[in-house]
Amino acid sequence: MRVLEARYAMPTYARAPVEFVRGEGARVWDSEGREYLDFFAGLSVHNLGHCNRRIVAAISEQAGRLGGTSNLYYSEPALRLCERLARSSLGGRVFLANTGTEATECAIKLARKRAHARGVDEPEIVSLEGAFHGRTLAALAATPKLAREDLFGPLPRGFVAVPRDDPAALRAAVGERTAAVLIEPIQGEAGIFPIAAEVLIAAREACDATGAALVFDEVQCGMGRTGTLWAYEQLPVRPDAITAAKALGGGLPVGAVVISPELGEGLALGDHGSTFAGGPVAAAAALTALELLDEPELLARVGESGERLCAGLSALDGVVEVRGRGLMLGVTLAEGMEAGEAAARALAAGLVINVPGERMLRFLPPLVIGEAEVDEALERLGEAMA
Repeated sequence: MRVLEARYAMPTYARAPVEFVRGEGARVWDSEGREYLDFFAGLSVHNLGHCNRRIVAAISEQAGRLGGTSNLYYSEPALRLCERLARSSLGGRVFLANTGTEATECAIKLARKRAHARGVDEPEIVSLEGAFHGRTLAALAATPKLAREDLFGPLPRGFVAVPRDDPAALRAAVGERTAAVLIEPIQGEAGIFPIAAEVLIAAREACDATGAALVFDEVQCGMGRTGTLWAYEQLPVRPDAITAAKALGGGLPVGAVVISPELGEGLALGDHGSTFAGGPVAAAAALTALELLDEPELLARVGESGERLCAGLSALDGVVEVRGRGLMLGVTLAEGMEAGEAAARALAAGLVINVPGERMLRFLPPLVIGEAEVDEALERLGEAMA
């Protein structure tokens, strides 16, 4: 694999020296037959574990019947998915996409269109420092850490970033030109940082005062990850729109923007589109994933498993902070400890975790894990850190 990568692939990923070839539940196996506990879940994609039987069956059945025609014709799986997404959340309209980045782009277009309708010539999007909203140019401009003019400029204008822990700065940044405030309720790529309630309240009040839309990016923190289907259900404010992806597709690429009825129809005929979005196979997988992820028993177990994992992580030598909600947890290690080295040792011990930043580890296990798997993961991590 390394030879193929070196010859044919653009070197955009720092890959670990492992090739995974099979998965089941919370476990994966490499090309040499070695078993691992997967506490990264493909970056919160496989919330129901690997190769969930009902999702596999839904994909197989739909693929054997019809793979797709195009969005120029009706497709029951896509429209049922729109219905399920709307009814489970904000109750308005839905645009189906393929990825979280595409969902971000759609939300930006929608917000800018609304701002133009109220007479704003140069609308702005306000985001938070530490945010990650995607890698296409507009999404990148809303992702302060990666928005490098020297590499990808000129980036689109009209994006303003404020500190993630300063409600006063957020209020000051929102004005008549603001089209939307875009927030991850829990910042994932930054290292799992829940946004404080006072910041969310400031965003909601500022948007209400100016007519801007409050958009929650739930690409990583949604789909049951925090113990409710949507992360905003545990928060003091309700957004006007949410973006979703990752676990929404049950392993296949599916993204979506869901808006509240207050935003009307959102986008109109010809405003936006996609060749593959809402395809029958991906939509069938997403419908099954949503049904399973919205089960009360599963969501209750997420909270219980998260508390067990959090307590176990807090007890490990070298861990100075654990933060997050449900099964979306970040750890900060003590001064002098290398997170990359700890993750490499964990991988060698059969545990897949992630390094989002200096001295930080990220844990995004499948939501179907049980107590024994949490304890096993903690044991492997303890051995690696020792």
